[in-house]
Amino acid sequence: MKSKSVAVVGAAETTKMGKIPDMSVLGLHADAALNALADAGLRPSDIDGIATAGVAPFELAYYLGIKPTYVDGTSVGGCSFMMHVRHAAAAINEGLATTILITHGESGRSRVGTGSFSPPPSSLADQFEKPFGTNGPATTFTIPVLRYLKARGYKVEDLANVAVIQREWAALNPRASFKDPLTIDDVLNAKMIAWPYTKLMCCLVTDGGGALILTSADRAKDMPQKPVYILGTGESVETPMVSQMYDLTSSTAFRISGKKAFSEAGIAHSDVDHLMIYDAFAHLPLYGLEDLGFVKPGEAAAFINDRNTAVGGRLPLNTNGGGLSYMHSGMYGMYAMQESVRQLRGTAAAQVAGAKISVSHGVGGIFWAAGTVIFSNEAP
Repeated sequence: MKSKSVAVVGAAETTKMGKIPDMSVLGLHADAALNALADAGLRPSDIDGIATAGVAPFELAYYLGIKPTYVDGTSVGGCSFMMHVRHAAAAINEGLATTILITHGESGRSRVGTGSFSPPPSSLADQFEKPFGTNGPATTFTIPVLRYLKARGYKVEDLANVAVIQREWAALNPRASFKDPLTIDDVLNAKMIAWPYTKLMCCLVTDGGGALILTSADRAKDMPQKPVYILGTGESVETPMVSQMYDLTSSTAFRISGKKAFSEAGIAHSDVDHLMIYDAFAHLPLYGLEDLGFVKPGEAAAFINDRNTAVGGRLPLNTNGGGLSYMHSGMYGMYAMQESVRQLRGTAAAQVAGAKISVSHGVGGIFWAAGTVIFSNEAP
């Protein structure tokens, strides 16, 4: 993809966040979409491309009255939306569409109009892992994480500190689900879910959604909002069974996706002002910092403990509060990108002064997939 040839011109989340019992999944997608359209000063008739996960693209297109020439229904978990951005940028460059809407909406808490999170019994994970006692992300992620902690020499306190520091960011965000300060002891003494995870190391379960609108950089100049340009993108997939990861202490999909995005962007890690790493559970920022190349293997815990990612740190991370304190309706990747866009527009609740480049990295499922998008607010 040609760097900075495509820009985000519309970005918004659902009107309400957290607990929304009066809105279905489809309604959440539509609410986010209409808010993003208003943000961009556009109407549904201006959209000729659509991408979504969680509902079928044809259902959303019909509901909004959109007649697209480009459709993407990629659904690989929480990083689906990073992949949608990548695919949409390629489609705009190729002339398949001019203005593409990407939506997310989930009734993760209220469960209005939603299906099951569970894979079918015929899936490889259900056949070959579930009989041994795994049941959902909290128990399945423990397989690589226990090996990871041992191999890296990390402690459970290092996981707890991820949640503590992200709560500090959430305290600055009026839209965050939880804002009260946390200590490491608070996290360690919370209800045990599955060793080593206590409840406060696990993602929230909320309702909400978000939407992005992309168009060419040339057209973006005439839009009402400050354009946020796509600088580089990457994606990959790994395995449907976490026990069969190529390396339990590192995500191959993370490394491939991140390397591709940085290569395409043509930047160094030191150029990055702001970072979002999908944090469904407290270990993911540690994996992400290492696998994306911001630190060497074995250095992530000390990097966070030294407050490099905290308020005032040299690499602000998950500045909205993350999936641990801000929002997590099931597939978090859209929320990460919304915060990247806010930071580069200069409108974030916890604004990073002078932020010019933001990296947004997502995971799909239990290390199934990864997507990376690097954004810039500097015009081409």
